[in-house]
Amino acid sequence: MALATHAQEYTDTIGTDETLLPEGMQMHELDSLLNDWMTKNYLTNVENCLSTGVNPEFDHETYAKRLSRLPNVIDMPYNEIVRKYIDRYCERLRPSISIMLGSCNFYNPIFEEALESYQIPLELRNLPIIESALHPNAVSRAGAVGLWQFMIGTAKKYGLEVTSLIDERKDPVKASYAAAHMLKDLYDIFGDWSLAIAAYNCGPGNVSKAIRRSGGQKDFWGIYQYLPAETRGYVPAFIAANYVMNYYCDHNICPVGTSLPQATDTLLLKRNVRMEQIAATCDISIDELRALNPQYRTTLIPGDSHDCILRMPSDKINAFIDAGDSIYVKQNYSLAIKEVAISDDGDNKKGRNSKKNRRSKSSGGTITVKKGDTLGAIAKRNHTTVKAIQKANGLKGTNIREGQKLRLN
Repeated sequence: MALATHAQEYTDTIGTDETLLPEGMQMHELDSLLNDWMTKNYLTNVENCLSTGVNPEFDHETYAKRLSRLPNVIDMPYNEIVRKYIDRYCERLRPSISIMLGSCNFYNPIFEEALESYQIPLELRNLPIIESALHPNAVSRAGAVGLWQFMIGTAKKYGLEVTSLIDERKDPVKASYAAAHMLKDLYDIFGDWSLAIAAYNCGPGNVSKAIRRSGGQKDFWGIYQYLPAETRGYVPAFIAANYVMNYYCDHNICPVGTSLPQATDTLLLKRNVRMEQIAATCDISIDELRALNPQYRTTLIPGDSHDCILRMPSDKINAFIDAGDSIYVKQNYSLAIKEVAISDDGDNKKGRNSKKNRRSKSSGGTITVKKGDTLGAIAKRNHTTVKAIQKANGLKGTNIREGQKLRLN
């Protein structure tokens, strides 16, 4: 299976062994985090928590014992390289860690649900910390996008739509399921989570090449010297991220305060609609609409091309429904959009094809069970419930198999 991802580029170095600092760990990310809509609206006391206390020093035995106590499936050994990344998080990156600890309240439930649907370790929820610093609109210098930092080619392989109007790499929910699927595939290839994580960074081809050059060793530290420089730092940075997200109190790092966002719900749109019109009709700000629907590159939701999801605060849904046809874009207003669709016809066709098996329950139809699918994951993707799928297909339990056809209505 040909897989590739090039999520990060690297500019900073750490230590003297030519390992490099992941882009998500670099200091410039702090400004992006502070300007994120979710941060500005739901994180509090940021100024008081940016620099709290002094980072105490601990001996090597303490670090090793703490890592060994984490309830993880993935092996997280302690060594000097890991220590350097822990020090970076607990010293220079203390302000970013404060904010990310607050942001975890938004994103960890999404990450964990996606990871659980593919039955893979929940500690992988900390991978976006080194990928994007938990910034949903992050764009790397290489062009990787979103919390999980997908390049376009890899995103499309895993069912994410990327066109001139839509970029689902920025959708926290869809991108999390795509990342979980990819990580499961990589683990199936290598049978080792550290190697799967390394392959997420540099691609399975580079990991396989390193295994061959090492004489067949299938352990990250055994092939360490044969990996690209950026990947040598990637797994230690992941271990350090797991450490600091569990032991931040011991390093006098204070999480910013968090208030949970209001409840949201989704609508399935089959016609073009402008966020400006939604905002005016439903008494909601453009900034909030864009934050809740980051997959749309502009304020146009192109429902004429194919079914589109709109996420809104639950208390605004009825206002949208009550507006009826008046809220939608008139036909002569969408001519420019059709020109864009023609120029990007290849991507739009792929988008339409990839959506056939992901329609919501309101549109009916059938889907084919893919490798690693669960009823919960299928229900989530298609905006329905496990019980509804069971009823439609006469299922008494939750067991399904790859290739099985399931009705959604």
